[in-house]
Amino acid sequence: MTGDKNLTDSRRRTVLARHAEALDLFTDRVHAIRPEQWDAPTPCTEWTVRDLVNHLAVEQMWVPPMLAGSTVEEVGDAFDGDRLGEDPVGVWDRAAATAQEAFGAHEALDRTVQLSFGSTAAHAYCAQMIADLVVHAWDLSRAIGAEEHPSKELVDFTLHEVEPYADDLSGSGLFAKPVPPPPGADTWQKLLAKLGRRP
Repeated sequence: MTGDKNLTDSRRRTVLARHAEALDLFTDRVHAIRPEQWDAPTPCTEWTVRDLVNHLAVEQMWVPPMLAGSTVEEVGDAFDGDRLGEDPVGVWDRAAATAQEAFGAHEALDRTVQLSFGSTAAHAYCAQMIADLVVHAWDLSRAIGAEEHPSKELVDFTLHEVEPYADDLSGSGLFAKPVPPPPGADTWQKLLAKLGRRP
């Protein structure tokens, strides 16, 4: 694996700190899910609460093999389907801890990973994961009647990361097209609007 020679220590610390914060944000929401809410609808089209948590858990499960140099083809269908089983909260907690450990390993963010759309710097991959966690924390909060309070640092970081490609995300099927932010929108509302949410 080739490394990213341009990754500074400051960038590395920032990415890891924001990733830990984003994981905590989503984890808090997962632990707030009541038993009867797992089948509730979410703002994500056709996804229940369980589907949403499963999606994020699977995303975390992919991190160790990707950072170890595996390709999407090599991983194959290892993480397909419902991975939550009878202990969805426990599965999420373990997946999140494993991903955090993998990204935090020595020089992990300096590596290059092979994603479905090509070679990507590992720190950029981590930044994409942060964005996914943050916006889906909002989705999960809406679904279960909870509140989310991401820090200004986390929101600013995520908006900065997604702005260059936000308009292309709707093509992935995971995000709606960007919508106009409400009048007087703050940074959090602007981020949500960029990702097709209506705050």
